[in-house]
Amino acid sequence: MKRIYIATALTCLILLTAFLLIFRLFNLTGQKDHLTVGFVYDNDESTPYTYNFSLAKDAVEKKYGERVDILTCSNVLDDEMEEPLRELANKGCDIIFFNGYSELVMKLAPDYPNIQFCQTSYMDMNGVTVPANYHTFKGEAYQGRYVSGIAAGMKIKQMISDGIITDDQALVGFVAAFPTSEVISGYTAFLLGVRSVVPQAVMRVSYTETWSSYAQEKNAAVELIDEGCVIISQHTDTIGPAIACEEALANREVYFVGNNQSMSEVAPGSSLVTSRICWEPYVLSAVEAVMTNKDIESVVSGRIHGTDVSAGFDKGWVEMEDLNLQVAAPGTQKAMDNAINQFKLGYVNFVFKGDYTGVDPDDPSDTINLKTGYTENENTSYPLFHYILSDVITIKDQ
Repeated sequence: MKRIYIATALTCLILLTAFLLIFRLFNLTGQKDHLTVGFVYDNDESTPYTYNFSLAKDAVEKKYGERVDILTCSNVLDDEMEEPLRELANKGCDIIFFNGYSELVMKLAPDYPNIQFCQTSYMDMNGVTVPANYHTFKGEAYQGRYVSGIAAGMKIKQMISDGIITDDQALVGFVAAFPTSEVISGYTAFLLGVRSVVPQAVMRVSYTETWSSYAQEKNAAVELIDEGCVIISQHTDTIGPAIACEEALANREVYFVGNNQSMSEVAPGSSLVTSRICWEPYVLSAVEAVMTNKDIESVVSGRIHGTDVSAGFDKGWVEMEDLNLQVAAPGTQKAMDNAINQFKLGYVNFVFKGDYTGVDPDDPSDTINLKTGYTENENTSYPLFHYILSDVITIKDQ
């Protein structure tokens, strides 16, 4: 009996030794048991853009639980990012994510070579030399914009059919922050989605010259509605345009198409559909890469441009949310699905294509003919289409 006990003890000892050796082997390959992850927000979670980005933080917490500590800084202005950045770095962050537009991130990354810095892209990164620990990423937003435009076009078509508006009243309004290529690309894709259903539709764009001002965004939307726009969308950061549509609905039919966050709660009667960049796939993959001591771009599933990555519906980086079946036109979901399936199959050249001429607002001599098409996000995650389509898009005077 004593021999049996000894044999059992030896077996347990051998198994324990083997387990420890395997554990050490994992450590030799860089497997980490714990990470500190930082998030820096340009605003707070009361705004749709930051709220949408914060969902990635929630996904990290849900997946890794006690294996991660998460530190956040909110309402960080682009030119004031250095102090919170260094604070998070000095608190031991292994990886830090940013949704702001500051060059400071790229400039400060070399000071902390053991930390990975991941920033939502804010410029054309094609051919740009960056620190090895600096990464950029963005979902191909034009795809969601185009699909939401289809939903808007279906609604306009129904309004024309029902005699609510006439053909020449197919007017779309867009509240935009700044005339950057990111913004122009988005609202152009949106209008082209509308025109794929209602070819006579045109758009008026109102710039607020700020990313986040409830009053200015709402006032811009009110003016567009007063000018006859029956659909309003936005590329700004507050719920102001959605509230404007909901309040106007008491007197006339006007519908809102959202971006980043569903507006169905604040605008239940006018909210039609929302498109959003889904940040979770990249953020989760980047955390996994650091956890397993791998290069981020070897783990992320997307279109790799050096240390810059993009993707669309095909990789779950763009999503549609909350199609309001109470107000959407019949057949809208099917029409949206048809376009989404094209994107998932890799067909993307149909968006920026047609009998259109675009003009660079900063250089009228720079024009583009879209008869042969334009491919967005071909070499960089930052949108580069920056032309105003002649005769179909009007920029309001400020």
